[in-house]
Amino acid sequence: MMSRSYTNLLDLASGNFPVMGKEKERKRFPRVMTVPGSILELDDDQANSVTSENPSSVAGERMIIVANLLPLKAKRRPDNKGWNFSWNEDSLLLRVKDGFPDDMEVLYVGSLPVDVDPIEQDDVANYILEKFKCVPAFLPPNLLGNYYDGFCKKQLWPLFHYMLPYSANHGSRFDRSMWEAYVSVNRLFSQKVVEVLNPEDDFVWIHDYHLMVLPTFLRRRFVRLRMGFFLHSPFPSSEIYRTLPVREEILKALLNSDLIGFHTFDYARHFLSCCSRMLGLEYQSKRGYIGLDYYGRTVGIKIMPVGIHMGHIESAMKLADKEQKFEELKQQFEGKTVLLGVDDMDIFKGINLKLLAMEHMLKQHPNWQGRVVLVQICNPARGKGIHLEEIKAEIEESCQRINNEFGKPGYEPIVFIHRPVSLSERMAYFSIAECVVVTAVRDGMNLTPYEYTVCRQGVSGAEPGSNLSGPKKSMLVVSEFIGCSPSLSGAIRVNPWNFETTAEAMNEAISMAEPEKELRHEKHYRYLRTHDVAFWSRSFLQDMDRTCADHFSKRCWGIGLGFGFRVVALDPNFRKLSIDDIVAAYCRAKSRAILLDYDGTLMPPTSIIKTPSSQIISILNRLCGDPNNIVFMVSGRGRESLSSWFSPCKKLGLAAEHGYFLRWPQHEDWETYGQSSEFEWMQLAEPVMKSYTEATDGSEIERKESSLVWHYQDADLGFGFSQAKEILDHLESVLANEPVAVKSGQFIVEVKPQGVSKGIVAEKIFSSMAEKGKQADFVLCIGDDRSDEDMFEIIGSAVSRRTLPYNTEVFACTVGQKPSKAKYYLDDTSEVVSMLESVAEASDSPVSSDNESDISV
Repeated sequence: MMSRSYTNLLDLASGNFPVMGKEKERKRFPRVMTVPGSILELDDDQANSVTSENPSSVAGERMIIVANLLPLKAKRRPDNKGWNFSWNEDSLLLRVKDGFPDDMEVLYVGSLPVDVDPIEQDDVANYILEKFKCVPAFLPPNLLGNYYDGFCKKQLWPLFHYMLPYSANHGSRFDRSMWEAYVSVNRLFSQKVVEVLNPEDDFVWIHDYHLMVLPTFLRRRFVRLRMGFFLHSPFPSSEIYRTLPVREEILKALLNSDLIGFHTFDYARHFLSCCSRMLGLEYQSKRGYIGLDYYGRTVGIKIMPVGIHMGHIESAMKLADKEQKFEELKQQFEGKTVLLGVDDMDIFKGINLKLLAMEHMLKQHPNWQGRVVLVQICNPARGKGIHLEEIKAEIEESCQRINNEFGKPGYEPIVFIHRPVSLSERMAYFSIAECVVVTAVRDGMNLTPYEYTVCRQGVSGAEPGSNLSGPKKSMLVVSEFIGCSPSLSGAIRVNPWNFETTAEAMNEAISMAEPEKELRHEKHYRYLRTHDVAFWSRSFLQDMDRTCADHFSKRCWGIGLGFGFRVVALDPNFRKLSIDDIVAAYCRAKSRAILLDYDGTLMPPTSIIKTPSSQIISILNRLCGDPNNIVFMVSGRGRESLSSWFSPCKKLGLAAEHGYFLRWPQHEDWETYGQSSEFEWMQLAEPVMKSYTEATDGSEIERKESSLVWHYQDADLGFGFSQAKEILDHLESVLANEPVAVKSGQFIVEVKPQGVSKGIVAEKIFSSMAEKGKQADFVLCIGDDRSDEDMFEIIGSAVSRRTLPYNTEVFACTVGQKPSKAKYYLDDTSEVVSMLESVAEASDSPVSSDNESDISV
């Protein structure tokens, strides 16, 4: 497939994309509505073209990978005239393409690890684009400092690792100028992506916390862009994240992605909790996939730890063998048992905790004195992080103290290496280490245990006994606070803060029987072999393609300013209910059925006073007064409340408790429509609900005649949602053999008799009208929550089941713009009341009274 590059930003801004090559032209859609507009303004032709558009398959398409740094090495030429560039073989991003289809072109967008003079930037950009398919973003030095060393390293990095700036000396205070630099750099990156982007055919995969607001800049231009984001660092709990002054801006920006990836479920759970607490979003799991509904778009949540590249490790081992690194280290540590640590110089790596554990082990197990060595490799810090000098001084002081106490001529228990160590040299250290120890207090993934395990397996096809054959045994002592910990079930997991238990774990690891070491190694290696970096990237791409599959089957438009921007995506047939349309249809009809929910439909959910207003009573009486109408209030409320509230409406039909009780218009008696009149199950369900009510502050139980409802709208949002899922499972288990259904709704969990739903009420009303020879040719049904979806579903299929005639005009309407089985929506209760007022006025007019006949049931 030919690469296409859009460089005319004016064309991009206006949505006028040129046709490239001789490929079949795909119909272009408006990217962003820049002025207020109604979904009705999109013409029918466009709606049809949307639904007929099929998303293209993954194969043959292009992936644009965006990260802070390009996977390149740069070195000034000896004559100081120009640069030499080469691939950075250690870069994870370079390896992700192994999981993509062979014909998928991969482009990289990012900054360079060197400062290029502005005079040279055009030449450098053209060269690395042609040679390496890399698009560089050149960052001015003053912007780079505030962006990377400032906001990224001094604010996001500490916060995401659970460090709060309690004082000026403990972390960095939020600095608005650093945030502005962060936003500016993300905008600059978006411009570079736009220069090479084919928005309808390319995938964009953004990496890590440096570019968390980039999705908003791209989504503002291209509402249907297929875009994923993967966070390589931890995501903190909501209690920590909520302290960030720009917390909602970052959350909303991330939600402009189609798929958001995390290493572990813990990190994903923290993110989902933040979305719930701060934005009121709830997630759902369907067929194993977690999704957040965000203004009609489903944002997928991907949980998949990154892997390593086996071939890269084997190449490094072969290089180490050529350089005689294996032999050098074998001689240096002959007769010694080696424990190994490989960490960046960082306050969160827990290096000093590891040294304290080593010191404690030597004290508690003196038999290891003179026999065991901890080799601690410290890679230089990646940026100007916080407290680096202090932590370095502390580490050096601990090394000196331990060596002075336990060392002797020819033996030092701690070997501290503070310099860059190549991958090949690291492989050599792995080969002679009996155990790798990782004591990070918080870390994103940490691939060191993975690399160590693969190195100890050796190179396939190597001669037995050679340096490359590997001992095929390995031991790991890992912190439970690192991302790779859940996938290493054979490792000894420790709390690094408790250096005494870490010391015992280190002793256990090197004292363990050889067969046990081999079994643990084999378990880890089997996992790593099948979950390498190619598996990770392939899985992410497949999930991104699945999540974006319906991009061209929905109407999409952008709304909002700044980081409040989001894309509203709705079914092409889902539109706002037009008052003019419904009044016209109402006047044409001869037999009408009007079904209304109460709470959240006629009554605002936030209202404390639930009694209907005089306006609502007046509207209902006018609608009921038309002899061509049958009007029903279909509610979850009890029959006493409904009877009391709507006593002025004598001709109004009432369905209480979702239809268990039914009172027909102009009747005094209530009919029961449940399959069972036995309620012994309440004696089982109520104690369960009481236990959760006692444990959940702000929750309460509502006892109805036929059902029990547990409300948690006044509880802590996150805790209440968690408790609701628990009580749902608990009740389903306790009531498994009872004739009841356990349902969750908007801030409720309800237990009610089987065979009771609002949908059955609708069916009874339609059937009764048909028996009287007055089949409805106009149906208006309005509701706002999950229980009302049963009505919408029945109404949607009533014509095909001949409960309604083929020419019936159906207006199923939900309250609020959200996915629904209804075809129409109104924004809130005030719009519902206004619409009903207009219909009632039409009913008052003489025209609607033509051909009057009594259809009361």
